[in-house]
Amino acid sequence: MGVVGAFSIEAAASHLSNRDIDGIVLGEGFTARVMHAFLTVLSEDARFRSLPIVLTSDELAPAYELPNLEIVVGEPAHIAAQALPLIRQHALETQLTRTLRAIDADGLLDEQTGLLTLSAFDRDLVTAVKQALLEGGELSIARFAFDPGNTRARLDGARIISRLLRKTDFGALQRDDSVVVVFCDADLRAAHGIARRLSSVMRQTMHGRRTARIEPSVKVVTLTAQDSAKSLMMRLCGDADRAVS
Repeated sequence: MGVVGAFSIEAAASHLSNRDIDGIVLGEGFTARVMHAFLTVLSEDARFRSLPIVLTSDELAPAYELPNLEIVVGEPAHIAAQALPLIRQHALETQLTRTLRAIDADGLLDEQTGLLTLSAFDRDLVTAVKQALLEGGELSIARFAFDPGNTRARLDGARIISRLLRKTDFGALQRDDSVVVVFCDADLRAAHGIARRLSSVMRQTMHGRRTARIEPSVKVVTLTAQDSAKSLMMRLCGDADRAVS
């Protein structure tokens, strides 16, 4: 569930586009003008039109192209009781959508993350390494390691990465709960830049317990002439404590 905070309308839309948002509660503290602007932005973007949105103010009429917009005024417990069924319904829809994509990809995609399955990742990594060595191309890989006890951060991070990857890149959630991403046609410097941007998005959009580490630690290595897919992964995962600064 998303809770809209005190940031610009543009920042709010960017925040939503980078996360799996199951619903929005637009609460007190905003003027009618701000609420109108935010709802207008949501109604104009096809990605957000079906989101369950609960407006806790009766200052506006539901005259927006938002089929799941509800105006609920009352105590927090009453508002939550009205919002939760819509939010749970949308969460189920999102889960089913990921499952259908995995089926359409002949099981090559992980339905929980949208990234490749481990077997598909291992096969594609071998192919990418062989092709890069044969053609003299650049290839780098990055490992995003999350707090082992923070399952939500791991899944959120993997889903964010799956949406932001370039078409030529691929990745997978590993057995140790880290996410490894392959950057094709990227030298070490370029890969560091891509990894920093992904980490920045995760830092700005992921939320959790205050005591949990949200931002992942990141390590990047690049392919050398002596590497194989196995040795590249060993170099990447052999020293998980080194991070992108």
